[in-house]
Amino acid sequence: MRVYVSENASLRELAEVIEVAQAQAGDPNLVSVEVFDGSLVVKISPVGHPLDTIAFEKLKGVERVEGQAVYSLASGAQARSVVQVPFAGASFGTEQFVVMAGPCAVEKEEDLFHVAREAKRLGARILRGGAFKPRTSPYSFQGLGLEGLELLRRVREEVGIGIVTEAMEPGTVEEVSQVADIVQVGSRNMQNYPLLKAVGRQSKPVLLKRGMSATLEEWLGAAEYILAEGNPNVILCERGIRTFSRHSRHTLDIGVIPAVRERSHLPIVVDPSHATGLSKRVPSMALAALAAGADGLLVEVHPNPNEALSDSFQSLNLEEFGELMEALGKVAGALGRVL
Repeated sequence: MRVYVSENASLRELAEVIEVAQAQAGDPNLVSVEVFDGSLVVKISPVGHPLDTIAFEKLKGVERVEGQAVYSLASGAQARSVVQVPFAGASFGTEQFVVMAGPCAVEKEEDLFHVAREAKRLGARILRGGAFKPRTSPYSFQGLGLEGLELLRRVREEVGIGIVTEAMEPGTVEEVSQVADIVQVGSRNMQNYPLLKAVGRQSKPVLLKRGMSATLEEWLGAAEYILAEGNPNVILCERGIRTFSRHSRHTLDIGVIPAVRERSHLPIVVDPSHATGLSKRVPSMALAALAAGADGLLVEVHPNPNEALSDSFQSLNLEEFGELMEALGKVAGALGRVL
C-alpha cells in the first residue's frame, strides 16, 4: 500500500501518517518513506492482512491511498475497466447506464416472455431472473433449476435480450454460463471461494453482489479471486447491507459508489429492490444510484407482483417500471449519460 502525502503537509502530519502505518503493519520495519513520481510516499509492505485505508484517508496531509496486496488486481491503480455484453448492446463502465430488469425468479413461461418483451421495449438491455434461488427458508420457492435455465435460453433467442442469472455452486457454473450473458454470484455466496474460482475460470462477465455484512475490502477481496483466475470482466453490485435500521429490508450504501471509484477500476451497479424491500422506494433509490455515478441497475419487475413466488413486495409492475425508465432517461440526459 502507498499513502501519498501532500507536499504542503507539515512534519507533524507526516509523523502521524507514519505512526498509523506502523500501528497497522505491526512492525516498523515494514514501513518506509520514499519519493515516488515526485511525491512523498509512506509505503507499507504486504503484512498478510487487510489494512484500514479509511484510517489514512481521514488524516490531514494525505492526498490519496493506493492499492494493497489483498486486492492488487481489483485496485484502482489500473485504468477503469469497461465490461462489454455485445449481445445486449451493453457497456458497463462508460457513459451508458445499463438497466437489468425482470422477476426475482423464473416462474411461469408466459409471464417470463411477457416481462422480457416489455422490459426490452421500455429500454432494459438485460433480463434478470433466477433459475436457482438461495432462500432463507428451505420451504420457500427455490427456482425451477434446469427447467428455468431452458426458459431463459429460449427467451434470449426469441426476444433478443441479454440474460443475467445466478450460479449457486461450482457444479452449475458451466450450465449457467452456456445460457447467461452475465453470471451472477449472489450476496450469500460472495465469500464462497470455490464458486468464485469457478466463475473466474469461465469467460462470461460476472456480477458480484456484495455480502449483506461485507466491508468494501472484503468485497474487493472476493472480486480478486475471480480476477486471479483470469476473468477480467467483473461487475460489482451493491444490494444493501445489514445495519441496525429497521425501516427497510437493508440499508442501501450509496456512499460505496464513489468509494469503489476511488479504490477500484471495476464498474459498479446497484440493486435497489433488495436494498429497500418495498417497491414504492425503488424509484428514488434507483435515481440516487444514477446521480451518485453507478454504471447501472438491477431491478425486480414482475407482470403481476402480487402473484410472484418470491420478493413480491419489492417488485415493480410494468407500468411502474415504465415510469422509472422515463425518469431515469431525464436524469441520465442531464448528467450526460445514456440508457
